[in-house]
Amino acid sequence: MKKLMLGNAAVAQGAYEAGVHLVSSYPGTPSTEITECMATYPAEEVFVEWAPNEKVAAEVAIGASIAGGRAMTCCKHVGLNVMADPLFTNSYTGVSGGMVYCVADDPGMHSSQNEQDSRHYARAAKIPMLEPSDSLECRDYTKAAFDLSEQFDTPILVRLSTRVSHSQSLVELGEREVHPVKEYQKNIAKNVMMPANAIKRHVVVEERTQKLEAYAESCPFNTVEDNGSDIGVITAGIAYQYAKEALGDKVNYCKLGIVWPLSEKFLKDFAAKCKTVYVIEELDPFIEDACRAMGMDVKGKELFTMLGEYTPSMIRKVVLGEDAAEFVSLEEAIPGRPPVMCAGCPHRGTFYVLNKLGVTVSGDIGCYTLGAVAPLAAVDSTICMGASVSAAHGMAKVQGKEFAGKLVSVIGDSTFMHSGITGLVDIVYNKGINTVIILDNSITGMTGHQDNPTTGKTIRGEATRQVDLIKLCQGVGVDRITVADPFDVKNFEKVVKTELATDEPSVIIAQRPCALLKSVKYTGNCVITEKCRKCKLCMKLGCPAISMDKVSGAVRIDTTQCNGCGLCVGVCPFGAIEKEEA
Repeated sequence: MKKLMLGNAAVAQGAYEAGVHLVSSYPGTPSTEITECMATYPAEEVFVEWAPNEKVAAEVAIGASIAGGRAMTCCKHVGLNVMADPLFTNSYTGVSGGMVYCVADDPGMHSSQNEQDSRHYARAAKIPMLEPSDSLECRDYTKAAFDLSEQFDTPILVRLSTRVSHSQSLVELGEREVHPVKEYQKNIAKNVMMPANAIKRHVVVEERTQKLEAYAESCPFNTVEDNGSDIGVITAGIAYQYAKEALGDKVNYCKLGIVWPLSEKFLKDFAAKCKTVYVIEELDPFIEDACRAMGMDVKGKELFTMLGEYTPSMIRKVVLGEDAAEFVSLEEAIPGRPPVMCAGCPHRGTFYVLNKLGVTVSGDIGCYTLGAVAPLAAVDSTICMGASVSAAHGMAKVQGKEFAGKLVSVIGDSTFMHSGITGLVDIVYNKGINTVIILDNSITGMTGHQDNPTTGKTIRGEATRQVDLIKLCQGVGVDRITVADPFDVKNFEKVVKTELATDEPSVIIAQRPCALLKSVKYTGNCVITEKCRKCKLCMKLGCPAISMDKVSGAVRIDTTQCNGCGLCVGVCPFGAIEKEEA
């Protein structure tokens, strides 16, 4: 049976068919759906979980592999940074049950803070990497990765990109293969990476790389399409699809399914039949640099950009010198739609208060990063998961007590569980006086409403123990903890002022659920009355339902967008906004 599937869903299908026993991940666009899809398969066949962060997820999966089970962990490119520590050592230990890492890069930074190229991790960690170009290959490559992992005693990286993860193509479905969990074998020399053992395992890693290079020479993942042209294209992943669309049968293709290690003989044999060879790859010149190191004369980044995503027309222009329309232009201009926090978003009240107080805000990764966007413009820095807490500690230490009195960290509940806790421990341990605001919206919002340790539900919706944020903060040594509703702006402002004035660590839990949760039942909508004085204070909320006529200055509320959250009612100083019940 064939089915139209997302690339991410196809990865899950491949893992399921390969007989995977355990999948542990942390959600991160564009990889999230892999693990969500895994949770739709029978629980008695595969254990699936959301871990607090990617490092924990990788360690759980590695443990399952050591114990003889087939395991997988999935993340986005920056999540691979978080799991890099166990990843590199896992290269040395190898596997018992097949171990697969799925990483989804984000060229164009559609939902990411940087544009890193994860292929460098494969080379640095000396772990083979497969890169599918469509959904069918996502299924096939993932399924094969488990066998390769056990064949070569190595973890395997499967690299996706946003376009492969989120595009759809036909996938032929197969049956699940039964791979019983192997009997556990105690092996200190292989699994205990103290220096005396690790030195010996490094030898194994280098020998394994040579075997993998030989395998890449004739493996089914690397293919050549000979169209009798003088022009050759070396490519992989989504860039292959772009090249095929742009160039058709006018060039020869060397399509790499294994992007590390690379077979020198395979690449040189292909290039020898062409007068001109282009390397077409998004982001860094990873394959290009390897080709040049082999002594090959190729054309690459001197003609193509290192920034963002490619398009077929771009490739056609460079290789064939032929113009092609990038897109079809419409006669009428389309208004821009910059990302904004949703109507009713609980974070809007927090940032409204912080903007009003003029404090410095150390921000983090989540929907609330949009607090940096005008008119709220309340976020001063965003680095990585958990950095809001740690960075603010550093800011306060160099700027002093007065600066700390006007400085807050903002971090979501899921992000706090991911990597904010240790930053708070650092503040307490090293006598900081920072104020940390945990934006508790009862869900992992940015990646599409995944549960986390603070929600009391597992990935399958089962009830579980719920982390108590108050007790957790008390446990690390914070004495001042306040729970406040950010939509009660007067009280919330009072709470923030009070905590900023203290000379000890404090935590404010801004508690209000995400407006998009099914359990949130806002009713009616808000309306502007004749009391409006056109002071524009409500416009400072940045609510997408509120707009102002440029000519008359009249404020309007779009009832099709307004969900009746009532934040604007509390902000208006003249009582000009009222809530009408449905």
